[in-house]
Amino acid sequence: MLGAAQAGAPNTAAVDHAHGQYVASDRALYIVQSTNAQDARKQVLRSGGEVNQSLSIINAVAARLTPQQVATLRSRTELHVFDDRKLLPMATMPSVPLVLTDGTAVAGPANQYVTDFPLLVNAYPVWQSGITGRGVTIAVLDTGIWNDPAQKYGSRILATVDVTNGGSGPVTGDAYGHGTHITSIAAGGANTLLGTHFGVAPGANLVIVRAFDGEGQGRYADVISGLNWIVANQKRYNIRVLNLSFGAPPESYYWNDPLNQAVMAAWHAGIVVVVAAGNRGPVAMTIGVPGNVPYVITTGALTDNYTPYLPTDDRLASFSSTGPTYEGFIKPDVVAPGGHMVGSMWYGSYLANIDPGSMTPQETLFTMSGTSQAAAVTSGVVALMLQANPTLSPDTVKCRLLASAAPALNSSGTLAYSIFQQGAGLINASNAVHSTASGCANRGLNIVADLAGTQHFGGPANEDASGNYYVMNMAANTWGTPITGDGYTWSQSYAYNEGYTWSQGYTWTNGYTWTEAYTWTTGYTWTAGYTWSQGYTWTTSLPWSAGSQNGPTAPASIEDWVPNE
Repeated sequence: MLGAAQAGAPNTAAVDHAHGQYVASDRALYIVQSTNAQDARKQVLRSGGEVNQSLSIINAVAARLTPQQVATLRSRTELHVFDDRKLLPMATMPSVPLVLTDGTAVAGPANQYVTDFPLLVNAYPVWQSGITGRGVTIAVLDTGIWNDPAQKYGSRILATVDVTNGGSGPVTGDAYGHGTHITSIAAGGANTLLGTHFGVAPGANLVIVRAFDGEGQGRYADVISGLNWIVANQKRYNIRVLNLSFGAPPESYYWNDPLNQAVMAAWHAGIVVVVAAGNRGPVAMTIGVPGNVPYVITTGALTDNYTPYLPTDDRLASFSSTGPTYEGFIKPDVVAPGGHMVGSMWYGSYLANIDPGSMTPQETLFTMSGTSQAAAVTSGVVALMLQANPTLSPDTVKCRLLASAAPALNSSGTLAYSIFQQGAGLINASNAVHSTASGCANRGLNIVADLAGTQHFGGPANEDASGNYYVMNMAANTWGTPITGDGYTWSQSYAYNEGYTWSQGYTWTNGYTWTEAYTWTTGYTWTAGYTWSQGYTWTTSLPWSAGSQNGPTAPASIEDWVPNE
């Protein structure tokens, strides 16, 4: 993902469209939601406000409003007025050796540019069968793209649009660098020195949507506007996959967050949405927005420990965010390579200049770690699956990706990590392409009702009085009791300095019951009288759902910068 950010008081800046900059004003940026975008626009104009962007994907508009206009609109019960969360640049950090929690320094390898993530996800057999993602379009919503000729995108880039500051023109580059890196990992067409493909889906088409500027800054409204454009142009460009390598700490339940609503709308439209879990691990409940959306494919990260051809020392990355979500869903869904990932980068980009030690001597490739990169790998694998079988629905893609994944095992053959840390395990492109599984993801959920606001859902995860997380049995006669099985309980122990083997064909002892959900209502007490120790307190202060005018209380981030590991 991208970098650290801040939030606090509402944004008191307006947008100078002529110069693309923020200027002082008594108006602030808000998202106004109604029963439809037209009514939201009408209500804003009637109040004297200025409409900045149409966000019809969530029946809303982005608007510039004075405090009095905000108060007027919030007094109307049919409207929801959200502070437009401002996303700021990441906290810069130089390339330094990884330091474990016990103080041990892990020295970097002699050659930090050795990487073979397609091998780790078993993409070679799929390529050999002629499947490269051809005909499938991946939309990358990020910071833009540097169209490096070496990556051989050519005519595969079908369209670009820059929605920053309410714009709609084409993307002219990537001054920040993150989007370029992500795109090359997902669909770069270059060949490596080994003669293999650089990106996971080297034949896939691309649509590039820029929603963050040259310093990594962005706004909720711009991201939602980008999602709006993607869904509106889905059929025109055959957009089947959407990569979202950014995130922010939750400030409301998943269904109340306007960005999450737009992501859910994209999934409902038939687009497979792949999201980075976040870089705030290894502690529990660190999955960000929109990774906390239960429907999407939320991806955590593993590292090959700088030995891509020695799988026995691979491990979960120390920074990879961990579930469950506040609503009790098990996240991440899967994990993919995200440690010291080599991707394309313009030498003049922001990232290349704050961390020049991670550039190759040729100044065309950059090494970076994060669940952003893991999401890009997963997006590439999904494109391979959809070329092999274009009829797959998003739910079936997710089901087959999970059903074909392999969790990490220790030497005794038991799970090395719980499902709150690794989900179903490491994705496997070949197994996913040939899987016939169905009906094993998003069971019990109803996205239509969720979007309509008539029904919302909670997952099967809970926490006991000792702070241990566990998965509840959903069977009628034992509902709410902990599932007794390997990996279903977790006390937050985390030995990430050890290596494990990612099993081929390990089956969860309870099948896919953990993907089920149940209808969830605010204040519901789960089994044995336990409420979420963090979630209960958290629900008492929801700045958006409660209609507060004070803005989000927690820092928002596009992604935290982490050292390579």
